[in-house]
Amino acid sequence: MLVKTFGSAVYGVNATTITVEVNIGKGIKFFLVGLPDNAVKESQQRIDAALKNNGYKIPGKGITINMAPADIRKEGSAYDLTIAIGILAASEQIKSDRVSDFVIMGELSLDGGLQPMKGILPIAIKAMEEGFKGIIIPKANAKEAGIVGNLDVYGVDNIKDVIDFFDGKIELKKTIVDTRKEFYEKLNGSAIDFSDVKGQQNIKRALEIAAAGGHNAIMVGPPGAGKTMLAKRLPTILPPLNLHEALETTKIHSVAGKMEKGSGLITLRPFRSPHHTISDVALVGGGSFPQPGEISLAHNGVLFLDELPEYKRTVLEVMRQPLEDRKVTISRAKFTVDYPASFMLISSMNPCPCGYYNHPEKDCVCAPGVVQNYLNKISGPLLDRIDIHIEVTPVKFDELSSKIIEEKSEIVRDRVIKARDVQEKRYKENKDVHCNAQMESKQLRQVCRISPEGTALLKTAMDKLGLSARAYDRILKVSRTIADLDNSPNIETNHLAEAIQYRSLDRENWAG
Repeated sequence: MLVKTFGSAVYGVNATTITVEVNIGKGIKFFLVGLPDNAVKESQQRIDAALKNNGYKIPGKGITINMAPADIRKEGSAYDLTIAIGILAASEQIKSDRVSDFVIMGELSLDGGLQPMKGILPIAIKAMEEGFKGIIIPKANAKEAGIVGNLDVYGVDNIKDVIDFFDGKIELKKTIVDTRKEFYEKLNGSAIDFSDVKGQQNIKRALEIAAAGGHNAIMVGPPGAGKTMLAKRLPTILPPLNLHEALETTKIHSVAGKMEKGSGLITLRPFRSPHHTISDVALVGGGSFPQPGEISLAHNGVLFLDELPEYKRTVLEVMRQPLEDRKVTISRAKFTVDYPASFMLISSMNPCPCGYYNHPEKDCVCAPGVVQNYLNKISGPLLDRIDIHIEVTPVKFDELSSKIIEEKSEIVRDRVIKARDVQEKRYKENKDVHCNAQMESKQLRQVCRISPEGTALLKTAMDKLGLSARAYDRILKVSRTIADLDNSPNIETNHLAEAIQYRSLDRENWAG
């Protein structure tokens, strides 16, 4: 007898439906074909033990299982349940009339229990798009799949429950998630706040501008000045995720297996802070079986690189293309996958190896030329993609001990949201541009027009401060964001003046 059951394979952040055809006929051999990897081939032993421990068995006949389409590699152990139900239905140990209505997936334990799996959200979305009645998956993944509408989601603990369901002995409980309610309930769930930081008003202002325009930023300052503390609080002033962004972010974390147990929708912007020993592949994604890297896990959020010069040069250089294209492409001989990577890059560094160059109180002990060599670890093309350079100075005791209540994140975020709304309206004709940092050169000339006085100021700054040519466009973008925060239709000279001071590392004499 021939029976078809359905599973799914995830490539990139999208799923492809896999048809598992089980045919039982004469003979005694077990054939599993359709380009399965070792984990799929080993399913026979897991299925055999799981069925025996629940009162069923693999029939002693000729069994041929084909996983179609046969030219796509099938990876992982999540096809155990798909194959097991197919064998039981084909051998008429259970009723087969409803098995093709569902996508069935899950890794089997030897006692028949179901283990959690990765990538369940894109699988559920694909099942809904292709018109399946429902999806049967491990209970630990049910809430994650439940955020997809128009699809019955059944979370089960054991294969016995699935068998009894198809035999009509029990009804499985549907997992129902109110996506919008969950989304709005967790929207303000951050435990940290901008008001935790004492003093540093100029740095807070710079990060507010970065958040308002989606600009990349680098903070340069001595140890203990608060660079990391400020960076960790940046997501609290970013605009909240909308529902589409939340689903997109959740899909990436689902594919990477980074979802917390029993969690559904990711509602807070990601904040990823990889260690400086990270490899190229771990940062951008890839591997033998491609997986999203840190830049994709930071999609719609913040990627924070602490002590930037300590990262390997090759690691930093692979970020250049994703920073421009806002996606990363992983190419292999037989396939290519794209992972979204639209993130804000926030980085920090000491000004020199000892950390005290330009310190107001402590002397730098670095030899001549060392400061410039330290800065040269960051290439010009990468620095070119960082709009805002901020010099961070130590906080004085009077500010640290002050009883003054600092401005809370929600107040700053309100200003950022208003500025982002202005930008959304400005770029509504271009679906790929949502904020000032994403402007192309052509748009820059249209949007960032400045007065003759502003042009004169910019020319003077370029000449007197020795700013590099690449600073020009960045200053215009940042000044446009400052004008948006001021709700000004035009870029005024004071907006330009403030933007100019955020190009410290472009000054020809910065490192002495």
